[in-house]
Amino acid sequence: MVSVAAVDLGASSGRVMTGRVEPDTLALEEVHRFWNGPVRAGRTLHWDVLGIHRQLLAGLSRTGPVDAIGIDSWAVDYGLLDRTGALLGNPVHYRDERTTGIAEQVLGMVPAEELYAVTGLQQLPFNTIYQLVAEGPERLAAADTMLMIPDLLTYWLTGVLGAEPTNASTTQLYDVRARAWATGLAERVGIPVRLLPALREPGTVVGPVVPEIAAESGLAAGTPVIAVGSHDTASSVVAVPAANQRFAYISSGTWSLAGLELDAPVLSEDARAENFTNEGGVDGRIRFLRNVMGLWLLQESMRAWGTHDLDGLLRAAAAAPAYQALVDPDHPDFLAPGNMPERIADRCRATGQRPPDGPAATVRCILESLALAYRRSVRAAQRLSGREVEVVHVIGGGSRNELLCQLTADACGLPVLAGPAEASALGNVLVQARALGVPLPDLEAMRSLVRSTHELRRYVPQGEAADWDAADARID
Repeated sequence: MVSVAAVDLGASSGRVMTGRVEPDTLALEEVHRFWNGPVRAGRTLHWDVLGIHRQLLAGLSRTGPVDAIGIDSWAVDYGLLDRTGALLGNPVHYRDERTTGIAEQVLGMVPAEELYAVTGLQQLPFNTIYQLVAEGPERLAAADTMLMIPDLLTYWLTGVLGAEPTNASTTQLYDVRARAWATGLAERVGIPVRLLPALREPGTVVGPVVPEIAAESGLAAGTPVIAVGSHDTASSVVAVPAANQRFAYISSGTWSLAGLELDAPVLSEDARAENFTNEGGVDGRIRFLRNVMGLWLLQESMRAWGTHDLDGLLRAAAAAPAYQALVDPDHPDFLAPGNMPERIADRCRATGQRPPDGPAATVRCILESLALAYRRSVRAAQRLSGREVEVVHVIGGGSRNELLCQLTADACGLPVLAGPAEASALGNVLVQARALGVPLPDLEAMRSLVRSTHELRRYVPQGEAADWDAADARID
């Protein structure tokens, strides 16, 4: 048996979990949870990365003795270090507006077709390549190393620099076929190659926690930090409880990631035109997926309404009429923080629809719109990859949303298996356990352990497929 600490950081909350693993056991316990989100300072939206580090240490102080530690987080954001290893300011949040117009500038230097042929990455305005170009030459000249958020936190625990590929693959500076930094691409857009640290695979022991951290957190001297699938979606996909390869997954949280797991990237012009991404997975797999705005729309709506009663809203939404108003959840109007119900209403007016009347109708609009976005992503992924799907696995926090899971089954016309909700932490734990010697030789063995130890909920398609076809045709 091994016991490990999994630090799992999402875009709205973070937590420290302890995981206990042996051949027939996979158990999690949450020891610390904290709020995480954007902090505006002046005109810039930041992450409070020092606060995250403090909360990480607070959580580790509550785990008791552990055999190892692993860290995963959201993607694309980073910290810049100078030549002494000091952080050059708090990392900027991906929802900040500094990248406005930067994609067009970069695509003027490297055509979109060429960029996709190398990186296989979906075009999003906040991809790391655009954020780095937005830094400007002077700030880049002052920096010596770029570390993605989990790599930065790992550096503060161990003093060891490095980058883990599942997160590096989200930067649009990573060659998805060579599985290495695309240094020539970086040079062409003015990003110094020295910023790109050495890569280390999931399962690599990075190093022991430094003595100061061990003393502050109460960890045993020499406790190792292990590189896991440091992109939280990569860790989540490790824990998809699939019985074979004929599955789609939806990692459902603040963002939703909907797609397939493949052995090789799909770099066709059709895949680029459909805005699919090829991100690295654990054990060399490819996460062929599309980002969908996700439950961010619901979270921001609840913030605008000043309520935390999600269960009440979902009950009311379930009773609300279907297909009254529908939006594209990935429309740029929904990206930044703000009054989401008002923006949804404005978008409905702009597309000739009557806006939702009140919270219940707005929640119904959000969830049906998300289900349609999942349907489009799953169907397109099958068509582009040639891989047929027989079940959709919904993992992450959204797997607890029964209405969304049922609507997803209805829209996709496929059964949905929901759970586990803590997939990212479980995947983090499983990769650590394998590195420590637990007999989990491959992803199939890890997924078998998840299936045998976690309860899943099954949703079968209901209603008329023609109604969803008609609803899908209304999305502008």
